[in-house]
Amino acid sequence: MSTQVTRSSTRWWGLALIAMAQFMVIMDASIIGVALPKMQADLGFTQNSLSWVFNAYVIALAGLLLLGGRLSDLFGPRRIFMAGWVILGIGSLVAGFAGDVAIELTGRVLQGAGSALIAPAALTLLMMLFGSEPRELTKAMAFYGAAAPAGGTAGVFLGGVITEFVSWPWVFFINVPIAIVALVGAWKLMPSGKLGARGSVDVFGALTVTVGLAALVFGIVRAEVAGWMSVETWVAIGLGVVLLGAFLIIQRVKRDPLMPLSIFRSPNLGAANIAQVLLGASWVPMWFFLNLYLQQVLGFTAFPAGAALLPMTILIMIGMIVLAPRVIAAFGPKVPIVLGLLILAAGLIWMSAIRPDGNYWVDAFGPSLLVAFGQALAFIPSLQTAISAAPPEQGGLASGIVNTSYQVGSALGLAVVSAIAAGCGASTLGDPVALTNGFSAAFVGAAVIALVGAVLTLVFFRTKRV
Repeated sequence: MSTQVTRSSTRWWGLALIAMAQFMVIMDASIIGVALPKMQADLGFTQNSLSWVFNAYVIALAGLLLLGGRLSDLFGPRRIFMAGWVILGIGSLVAGFAGDVAIELTGRVLQGAGSALIAPAALTLLMMLFGSEPRELTKAMAFYGAAAPAGGTAGVFLGGVITEFVSWPWVFFINVPIAIVALVGAWKLMPSGKLGARGSVDVFGALTVTVGLAALVFGIVRAEVAGWMSVETWVAIGLGVVLLGAFLIIQRVKRDPLMPLSIFRSPNLGAANIAQVLLGASWVPMWFFLNLYLQQVLGFTAFPAGAALLPMTILIMIGMIVLAPRVIAAFGPKVPIVLGLLILAAGLIWMSAIRPDGNYWVDAFGPSLLVAFGQALAFIPSLQTAISAAPPEQGGLASGIVNTSYQVGSALGLAVVSAIAAGCGASTLGDPVALTNGFSAAFVGAAVIALVGAVLTLVFFRTKRV
């Protein structure tokens, strides 16, 4: 591995930039949460199509992360990291200036594509900076890991501030000056070496996995409108399954695949990625529907809704930076992953007791802290295991896989849970009882996903320390 020699102080400044990048990648998925009602009114989204403001970003991100990781290995992570910020900035301008649904979703897709280059390159750069020193690597991973869910909940708060006191397009425009700072910082702080990987870029593989994921999510989301037994629903879902199956076949037979399946022979890599899939599938629907409950049922405006979720951010950051590394050191990764998923499920069940005439302190505050604590416990050990299990020359690929796992889980989890919520009344605007029933069902569905994650981790994860 060829890298520049980096002084210790400069290395930690580099970590700050990497953590900021991860924060922004996740924040761009969540910052639109509080702005959704105003975007719906201004751009003409229906209640059922509103989740596509989130899904358009996440599908592009999830579908292209493997390509981003491969490009990082081939052309150098700093170069791909910087290219991602350029694309993210352009997409943010398109989304902010959008005047209709189609242009808005186009901007969100561009944002997702840029983030798909940034995320795996950032994680590879972290490994290049800290990979030779295990103790410092654990600290660096803790800060990096805290940036992801913290970005998710902080994005809701920041989105509330911007939507309430400025206007919703600025939830996108804010990315532009940050992208400029990131480009300058990357040029000065990041190692410029490549990882020694050779080969070609599997564009066809990237296309099949992206379109396959989009078709699958589209079929699930549209099922509530078109009907689960409709031709449209099953054609979309069938197309998604076929394309994702074709992607796996391509990866098996292609000489330079986007995702060599042999990488999953690494101990615990598959189990750790499954945990990341199910963490995303339970966590993202929680904040999506909790935010809608605060605004559409309890009547919070944008700023109070964002502020209401700020305690989650604080607890997650403390849990990931202070608690998670100590638990990993004492028990290894398996115990905190299983325990965290169980606590997350318990918090979601508690949250499902929301009432149409409830209030924040009784119905949302306590369970939101419990789910944040569970996420903080489970996220770091599953992330670190997924990265450290791969050989160094496949660092970008491993980064792309674990980021893909979390984002695929987020997209499919939100699609499935949205269908459950809509079927139980969440599409009935103006009726707090029906909305509450739908949101409650969403939290139960997310809890089941977290429980499945705990069981699978318990069964398949080897009791081996990282």
